[in-house]
This record gives sequence, structure tokens and C-alpha cells, in this order.
Amino acid sequence: MVSGRGTRASVSAAANLNAVRETMDVLLEISRILNTGLDMETLSICLRLCEQGYNPEALSSGIKELRKVPEALKALKM
Repeated sequence: MVSGRGTRASVSAAANLNAVRETMDVLLEISRILNTGLDMETLSICLRLCEQGYNPEALSSGIKELRKVPEALKALKM
């Protein structure tokens, strides 16, 4: 007789994966509405850092500063 435990675990894992995808889709849509310019990968990285205890405001400031770098490099080359 085959146990249903493996099947239930697979269904549960699939449900969790779907929930994570849906959550990320909603967060990406919010990000787009707010015009953050973050793609799915960057948003995912930021979310993981926040989950690990990083300060969201500090992350935001860091991203803003990093976005200034290309402009500053262009100004130096002129």
C-alpha cells in the first residue's frame, strides 16, 4: 500500500510555491504603480534582505545612491 504522505507534501509544496508567486506578482505590481523601477529580481533581493532584518529605508537609500553612479561617471568623462 502506498502512503499519501508524499502526495500531500507535494501538493502542499506546490500550493506554497503558488502563494509565493502570487505574492511576488502583487508586490511587483505595487512596485510598478509606485514607479520604483525595480525588476522582479531586484525586488526579490530587497524582500529577502528585509526578511533578514535589513532596514528597508536604508535599502531604499542605497538603491537611490547606486542609481546616481552612472550619471556621476558620465559627468566625469566629459
